[in-house]
Amino acid sequence: MTTYNTVLLAEDDRAIRHALERALSLEGYRVTAVPDGIEALAAVHRERPDVIVLDVMMPGLDGLQVCRVLRAEGDRTPILMLTARVETADRIEGLDAGADDYVAKPFEVDEVFARLRALLRRAAPAPGPAQEEPGPDGTTQVADLRLDPSARRVWRAGTELELTRTEFDLLELLARNSGIVLDHATIYDRIWGYDFGPGSKNLAVYIGYLRRKVDQPGLVPLIHTVRGVGYTLREA
Repeated sequence: MTTYNTVLLAEDDRAIRHALERALSLEGYRVTAVPDGIEALAAVHRERPDVIVLDVMMPGLDGLQVCRVLRAEGDRTPILMLTARVETADRIEGLDAGADDYVAKPFEVDEVFARLRALLRRAAPAPGPAQEEPGPDGTTQVADLRLDPSARRVWRAGTELELTRTEFDLLELLARNSGIVLDHATIYDRIWGYDFGPGSKNLAVYIGYLRRKVDQPGLVPLIHTVRGVGYTLREA
Protein backbone atom coordinates (compact mmCIF):
# COMPACT_ATOMS: atom_id res chain seq x y z
CA MET A 1 0.00 0.00 0.00
CA THR A 2 1.42 3.37 -1.03
CA THR A 3 1.82 5.99 1.69
CA TYR A 4 1.64 9.66 0.74
CA ASN A 5 2.94 12.58 2.75
CA THR A 6 0.14 14.91 3.79
CA VAL A 7 0.40 18.68 3.35
CA LEU A 8 -1.79 21.41 4.79
CA LEU A 9 -1.64 24.47 2.50
CA ALA A 10 -3.02 27.79 3.78
CA GLU A 11 -2.97 30.54 1.16
CA ASP A 12 -5.57 33.28 0.68
CA ASP A 13 -4.69 34.03 -2.96
CA ARG A 14 -7.01 31.69 -4.84
CA ALA A 15 -4.86 31.43 -7.97
CA ILE A 16 -1.69 30.63 -6.02
CA ARG A 17 -3.55 28.21 -3.75
CA HIS A 18 -5.06 26.25 -6.64
CA ALA A 19 -1.83 26.20 -8.65
CA LEU A 20 0.26 25.04 -5.70
CA GLU A 21 -2.35 22.49 -4.63
CA ARG A 22 -2.34 20.97 -8.11
CA ALA A 23 1.47 20.95 -8.32
CA LEU A 24 1.79 19.28 -4.90
CA SER A 25 -0.84 16.68 -5.83
CA LEU A 26 0.98 15.87 -9.06
CA GLU A 27 4.20 15.52 -7.02
CA GLY A 28 2.52 12.81 -4.94
CA TYR A 29 1.39 14.72 -1.85
CA ARG A 30 -2.06 14.42 -0.30
CA VAL A 31 -3.10 18.07 0.02
CA THR A 32 -5.64 19.89 2.15
CA ALA A 33 -5.91 23.48 0.93
CA VAL A 34 -7.60 26.26 2.93
CA PRO A 35 -7.92 30.03 2.37
CA ASP A 36 -7.16 31.43 5.83
CA GLY A 37 -5.57 30.87 9.21
CA ILE A 38 -8.74 29.97 11.08
CA GLU A 39 -9.47 27.12 8.69
CA ALA A 40 -5.82 26.08 8.86
CA LEU A 41 -6.00 25.61 12.63
CA ALA A 42 -9.26 23.73 12.34
CA ALA A 43 -7.74 21.41 9.73
CA VAL A 44 -4.68 20.69 11.89
CA HIS A 45 -6.90 19.91 14.87
CA ARG A 46 -8.97 17.50 12.78
CA GLU A 47 -6.01 15.60 11.34
CA ARG A 48 -2.36 16.50 11.86
CA PRO A 49 -0.50 16.71 8.52
CA ASP A 50 3.12 15.69 7.90
CA VAL A 51 4.08 19.25 6.92
CA ILE A 52 2.37 22.66 6.82
CA VAL A 53 2.72 25.44 4.24
CA LEU A 54 1.52 28.82 5.51
CA ASP A 55 1.21 32.13 3.69
CA VAL A 56 2.31 34.94 6.02
CA MET A 57 -0.18 37.57 4.86
CA MET A 58 -3.70 36.20 5.34
CA PRO A 59 -6.81 38.05 6.55
CA GLY A 60 -8.03 37.47 10.08
CA LEU A 61 -5.50 35.02 11.50
CA ASP A 62 -2.25 35.35 9.54
CA GLY A 63 0.45 32.72 9.04
CA LEU A 64 2.63 33.99 11.90
CA GLN A 65 -0.27 33.81 14.33
CA VAL A 66 -1.15 30.29 13.20
CA CYS A 67 2.45 29.26 13.70
CA ARG A 68 2.57 30.74 17.21
CA VAL A 69 -0.67 29.01 18.22
CA LEU A 70 0.53 25.61 17.01
CA ARG A 71 3.89 25.94 18.76
CA ALA A 72 2.17 27.08 21.96
CA GLU A 73 0.05 23.94 21.76
CA GLY A 74 3.22 21.86 21.53
CA ASP A 75 2.66 20.96 17.87
CA ARG A 76 6.09 20.42 16.26
CA THR A 77 4.85 19.71 12.72
CA PRO A 78 7.39 21.19 10.23
CA ILE A 79 6.20 24.57 8.91
CA LEU A 80 7.24 26.25 5.66
CA MET A 81 6.27 29.92 5.35
CA LEU A 82 5.42 31.62 2.06
CA THR A 83 6.16 35.34 2.24
CA ALA A 84 6.41 38.40 0.03
CA ARG A 85 8.27 40.12 2.89
CA VAL A 86 11.94 39.42 2.22
CA GLU A 87 13.72 41.75 4.64
CA THR A 88 15.88 40.03 7.25
CA ALA A 89 13.73 41.37 10.11
CA ASP A 90 10.64 39.85 8.51
CA ARG A 91 12.35 36.49 8.11
CA ILE A 92 13.49 36.57 11.72
CA GLU A 93 9.92 37.28 12.80
CA GLY A 94 8.84 34.08 11.06
CA LEU A 95 11.61 32.06 12.69
CA ASP A 96 10.75 33.55 16.07
CA ALA A 97 7.14 32.45 15.58
CA GLY A 98 8.43 28.88 15.26
CA ALA A 99 8.61 28.38 11.48
CA ASP A 100 11.23 25.94 10.20
CA ASP A 101 11.88 27.49 6.79
CA TYR A 102 10.54 30.07 4.37
CA VAL A 103 10.23 30.70 0.63
CA ALA A 104 10.01 34.22 -0.75
CA LYS A 105 7.38 35.12 -3.34
CA PRO A 106 7.49 34.88 -6.27
CA PHE A 107 8.88 31.37 -6.02
CA GLU A 108 9.70 28.45 -8.27
CA VAL A 109 7.60 25.41 -7.42
CA ASP A 110 10.70 23.20 -7.56
CA GLU A 111 12.17 25.22 -4.70
CA VAL A 112 9.04 24.59 -2.62
CA PHE A 113 9.35 20.86 -3.37
CA ALA A 114 13.02 20.89 -2.31
CA ARG A 115 12.27 22.68 0.95
CA LEU A 116 9.41 20.29 1.76
CA ARG A 117 11.58 17.23 1.07
CA ALA A 118 14.26 18.62 3.39
CA LEU A 119 11.75 19.32 6.18
CA LEU A 120 10.28 15.83 5.89
CA ARG A 121 13.73 14.22 5.95
CA ARG A 122 14.65 16.10 9.09
CA ALA A 123 11.35 15.12 10.72
CA ALA A 124 12.20 11.44 10.22
CA PRO A 125 13.51 9.71 13.38
CA ALA A 126 16.65 8.17 11.89
CA PRO A 127 19.77 10.19 12.85
CA GLY A 128 22.45 11.01 10.29
CA PRO A 129 26.12 10.14 10.53
CA ALA A 130 28.18 12.13 12.99
CA GLN A 131 31.80 13.18 13.07
CA GLU A 132 31.94 13.47 16.85
CA GLU A 133 30.92 10.56 19.07
CA PRO A 134 28.17 11.36 21.58
CA GLY A 135 28.89 11.10 25.29
CA PRO A 136 27.95 8.07 27.37
CA ASP A 137 24.52 9.57 28.03
CA GLY A 138 23.95 10.18 24.29
CA THR A 139 24.57 13.93 24.47
CA THR A 140 27.06 16.06 22.54
CA GLN A 141 29.13 18.58 24.52
CA VAL A 142 31.15 21.55 23.23
CA ALA A 143 32.47 23.84 25.99
CA ASP A 144 29.40 24.75 28.06
CA LEU A 145 26.99 23.84 25.23
CA ARG A 146 25.23 20.49 25.59
CA LEU A 147 22.85 18.89 23.08
CA ASP A 148 20.58 15.91 23.59
CA PRO A 149 19.72 14.72 20.05
CA SER A 150 17.18 12.10 21.14
CA ALA A 151 15.14 14.64 23.11
CA ARG A 152 16.05 17.51 20.74
CA ARG A 153 17.01 19.72 23.70
CA VAL A 154 20.00 22.02 24.13
CA TRP A 155 21.53 23.88 27.07
CA ARG A 156 24.10 26.70 27.21
CA ALA A 157 25.79 27.37 30.54
CA GLY A 158 23.09 25.31 32.24
CA THR A 159 20.18 27.24 30.71
CA GLU A 160 17.92 25.46 28.26
CA LEU A 161 17.48 27.17 24.88
CA GLU A 162 14.29 27.19 22.83
CA LEU A 163 15.18 26.34 19.23
CA THR A 164 13.11 25.67 16.14
CA ARG A 165 13.58 22.38 14.31
CA THR A 166 15.89 23.95 11.72
CA GLU A 167 17.89 25.83 14.34
CA PHE A 168 18.46 22.63 16.32
CA ASP A 169 19.47 20.69 13.20
CA LEU A 170 21.95 23.40 12.23
CA LEU A 171 23.42 23.64 15.73
CA GLU A 172 23.69 19.85 16.00
CA LEU A 173 25.52 19.66 12.66
CA LEU A 174 28.02 22.30 13.82
CA ALA A 175 28.44 20.67 17.25
CA ARG A 176 29.03 17.19 15.86
CA ASN A 177 31.71 18.69 13.63
CA SER A 178 33.18 20.91 16.35
CA GLY A 179 36.38 22.64 15.23
CA ILE A 180 35.78 21.79 11.56
CA VAL A 181 34.90 24.58 9.14
CA LEU A 182 31.82 23.53 7.18
CA ASP A 183 31.38 25.31 3.87
CA HIS A 184 28.07 26.73 2.70
CA ALA A 185 27.41 23.97 0.17
CA THR A 186 27.93 21.23 2.78
CA ILE A 187 25.58 22.89 5.25
CA TYR A 188 22.90 23.48 2.63
CA ASP A 189 23.15 19.84 1.53
CA ARG A 190 23.02 18.42 5.08
CA ILE A 191 20.27 20.71 6.40
CA TRP A 192 18.13 21.58 3.39
CA GLY A 193 19.18 18.89 0.91
CA TYR A 194 19.52 21.58 -1.72
CA ASP A 195 22.11 24.27 -2.51
CA PHE A 196 20.26 27.53 -3.06
CA GLY A 197 23.28 29.18 -4.66
CA PRO A 198 25.72 31.94 -3.69
CA GLY A 199 23.04 34.64 -3.78
CA SER A 200 20.89 33.02 -1.10
CA LYS A 201 20.79 34.62 2.35
CA ASN A 202 18.92 31.69 3.88
CA LEU A 203 21.91 30.27 5.77
CA ALA A 204 23.16 33.66 6.97
CA VAL A 205 19.73 34.44 8.42
CA TYR A 206 19.62 31.16 10.36
CA ILE A 207 23.20 31.55 11.60
CA GLY A 208 22.45 35.09 12.77
CA TYR A 209 19.33 34.03 14.58
CA LEU A 210 21.07 31.01 16.14
CA ARG A 211 23.83 33.30 17.42
CA ARG A 212 21.27 35.46 19.20
CA LYS A 213 20.19 32.43 21.20
CA VAL A 214 23.48 30.57 21.69
CA ASP A 215 26.07 33.37 21.99
CA GLN A 216 24.27 35.65 24.41
CA PRO A 217 26.04 38.64 26.05
CA GLY A 218 28.46 37.55 28.74
CA LEU A 219 29.11 34.16 27.18
CA VAL A 220 32.16 33.17 25.11
CA PRO A 221 31.12 33.11 21.43
CA LEU A 222 31.02 29.58 20.02
CA ILE A 223 29.69 30.13 16.48
CA HIS A 224 32.38 31.55 14.20
CA THR A 225 32.31 32.76 10.60
CA VAL A 226 35.27 31.88 8.40
CA ARG A 227 34.89 34.53 5.75
CA GLY A 228 34.63 33.17 2.23
CA VAL A 229 34.41 29.58 3.48
CA GLY A 230 31.66 28.86 5.98
CA TYR A 231 31.01 28.37 9.69
CA THR A 232 32.41 26.43 12.63
CA LEU A 233 31.49 25.80 16.25
CA ARG A 234 34.39 25.96 18.71
CA GLU A 235 35.75 27.81 21.70
CA ALA A 236 37.50 31.07 20.76
